[in-house]
Amino acid sequence: MNDTTPPCPECSGTYAYEMGALLVCPECGHEWSPGPSEASTGESGGSGEKVVKDAVGNVLRDGDTVTVIKALKVKGSPSGIKAGTKVRNIKLVDGVDGHDIDCRIEGFGNMQLKSAVVKKA
Repeated sequence: MNDTTPPCPECSGTYAYEMGALLVCPECGHEWSPGPSEASTGESGGSGEKVVKDAVGNVLRDGDTVTVIKALKVKGSPSGIKAGTKVRNIKLVDGVDGHDIDCRIEGFGNMQLKSAVVKKA
């Protein structure tokens, strides 16, 4: 067990572990980027940017193309968004209710999606 690993900021759990550039709490599932004083490796350089991953764990960036992996209901639309729909030129945002992708979907217009329902194309 690493004595220098900080406690979880959500539940104060002491069993946090490193997974790539993130710290993960096995007790509550919270993931966070270590601060400059918490970083054990200097890979990220303390940029402070939030890491957004798709449903399979790929890191997403502004301008990426993603594919919707499950059918989504859209308020006011009888059909919704079908699985397999490609979304081009996404923008990562701090949205409401976990919606962290801002995009424009053909036939639906501008909307926000959760990164858990997309896969990097």
